[in-house]
Amino acid sequence: QVQLVESGGGLVQPGGSLRLSCATSGFTFSIYAMRWYRQPPEKEREVVATISSSGGTTLYADSVKGRFTISRDNAKNTVTLQMNSLKPEDTAIYYCNRPTGNNWGQGIQVTVSS
Repeated sequence: QVQLVESGGGLVQPGGSLRLSCATSGFTFSIYAMRWYRQPPEKEREVVATISSSGGTTLYADSVKGRFTISRDNAKNTVTLQMNSLKPEDTAIYYCNRPTGNNWGQGIQVTVSS
């Protein structure tokens, strides 16, 4: 059974940083690309960042490029999103998943506000 457990969110002031982690189980993590998604209030879910199965290739949404970094640890089956220079518009529920994944975790709330 696929499980995705996001952690590390919270309330942070503009300009601050947060590090999100996603613990996975129930599938062969090392052969899948992984993504971080987010769903802002009243909006559709969107892709934030993608990392290849080996970790050698990363892609970012234009809105987070240069501020967010996605990484993974295939030995620990985890994927991480380091978020710096946070802005109020980064406020959302953040999720991790495979690009073709149908099962979703509960997500983690990130709120950027003064």
